[in-house]
Amino acid sequence: MLTCRGLRLRIRSSFSRPVVRPVRRYNATQSTEKPFYVTTPIFYPNARPHIGHLHSLVTADIIARFQRILNPARPVVFLTGTDEHGLKMQQAAQAKGVDPLAWCDTISAAFRTLGERANISGTVFMRTTQRQHRDTVEHVWRALADRGLIYKDAYEGYYSTTDECFYPSSRVTSHPTLPNTKISTETGSVVEWSSEVNYKLRLSQFREVLLAHYTSAAARNAMAEDGHASRGVHPEVYQNAVMQDLKTELLEDLSISRPRERIGWGIPVPRDPSQTVYVWFDALLVYLSGVGYPAAGTGAWPPDVQVVGKDIVRFHAIYLPAILSAMNLAMPKTLLTHAHWTAGQKKMSKSLGNVADPMAAMDEFGVDTVRFYLARVGGRFRDDVDWSEEQLRKHADEIRNSLGNYFLRVTSNVIKSRAAKVMIDPLSFRDVFSRQFPNMDVSGSWTDLETCKLSTNEELLALLDGLGPRVECAMKNLEVADALHTIVLVLRHANALLTTLEPWSDVHPPDIALSCYLAALETLRITGILLQPFVPHTSERLLDALDISADERSVAYARVAKGQVGGSLVMDVKGVKLFDKPVKKGSSES
Repeated sequence: MLTCRGLRLRIRSSFSRPVVRPVRRYNATQSTEKPFYVTTPIFYPNARPHIGHLHSLVTADIIARFQRILNPARPVVFLTGTDEHGLKMQQAAQAKGVDPLAWCDTISAAFRTLGERANISGTVFMRTTQRQHRDTVEHVWRALADRGLIYKDAYEGYYSTTDECFYPSSRVTSHPTLPNTKISTETGSVVEWSSEVNYKLRLSQFREVLLAHYTSAAARNAMAEDGHASRGVHPEVYQNAVMQDLKTELLEDLSISRPRERIGWGIPVPRDPSQTVYVWFDALLVYLSGVGYPAAGTGAWPPDVQVVGKDIVRFHAIYLPAILSAMNLAMPKTLLTHAHWTAGQKKMSKSLGNVADPMAAMDEFGVDTVRFYLARVGGRFRDDVDWSEEQLRKHADEIRNSLGNYFLRVTSNVIKSRAAKVMIDPLSFRDVFSRQFPNMDVSGSWTDLETCKLSTNEELLALLDGLGPRVECAMKNLEVADALHTIVLVLRHANALLTTLEPWSDVHPPDIALSCYLAALETLRITGILLQPFVPHTSERLLDALDISADERSVAYARVAKGQVGGSLVMDVKGVKLFDKPVKKGSSES
């Protein structure tokens, strides 16, 4: 009995195949469309990478990889890198007795290594110590100065050495336990009163421009006539906070330099070598320098998605867009803001000894398992999430059982031998599938995946046919966890159906075994395609084992009856082990 409400099976006369371009690397002749441009925060490498850095990297990588399989002809520019100037870097190098650049070389490499270990598919790793970046900073500074938007003035206010940032009085409060101590309301870092002469940006002139920008974005999100509801700052809670600040606070002009006798490690202010460009002004321009601005023009600009942590929203939602507006450059389309990872519901910190080591986690559980956990648990972005090895093990079991064990079950010799009994001739998957499910149309409205129960392979195929569009919709709206949850639910239903139908049992006719085998291969093919952004190495192993050609791994093929499985002979598919069990701490096993 069909218990998934809303599913409809109708007649379809042909086994259709979409026309899509094969997946391949971009060159300038392939597409006239602007590259999809995604960025991570530019990490400040004053300490070893932590799990928050990995979360940002994986989130941006999932978005980049999805765009590549959504539109293979469109180039993707994916920028990450390190912010290497400032007082803390200068002091750390002095303490080590090394040259600041040599120190930056060492610790920047740790972030590059993290990206390589986590299978991050970045195309640009930009360092603020590169000459290309300095050229961009100098160009923007001169342009703003020539437009009268930078001026020299005495500054008095609160400065945080930890954040390397000036804060207005409205962003400062008393320390909860230390007397006569002030902290930033955004980061909790201690601030001190500072008085100096430096340069300021006329940020106050851009309040109305910024407010109009975010008001328009919010209105378009509310309408969402094109299905997109992630413009401006996403999720909505952060956009509302930015708009509230712009409505209720007067933007103060922003200090954008420090006296060089205080901070010597940084880019000298053009035309005034007695000053050093303020580290945040410097760092924010890396998104421009990373795509070659101004020498290479603005081909990839603006960013389609910028991934940042919630503690640096103000820099990316107010300061950067103000600079861009002053330069007559387009503002980034969406600022994807994620909450923080905690440990025991407490903020991770070296002093508490509760900082999760991303490299150790990947060594123990595997890269794709950690990526899966970060997306599954941290991909809703709105609230802080607690890092838990118990939960990591739980989700490691989830993906290993629902995908890895499922693949081994359906390709077992028992099921394949029973299915072969009703095979008239050795045929390809496409031929056998069309014979086994003749004149079937799986189009129709979807159902509640949380509550439905499947009883036939046709019902499973109906779910599968709607999976790609639903994942695409979630990903376009940057709901990463929702997209992954949808895939996992379909895999759960597929596993449950296999258990219900018992294709290995002699109680049921061999025809059931063949139907289960084909439906399961189609489930693995479609979910394997859609899981590529989340668990890329595992998906590659699965799709290779299914003998899915490179040009049939895009989202366009994530529909029922749109692709081939197993090459020329469907019975040649052999199951492979997709996951290794977690390595126990202290064990040398692999």
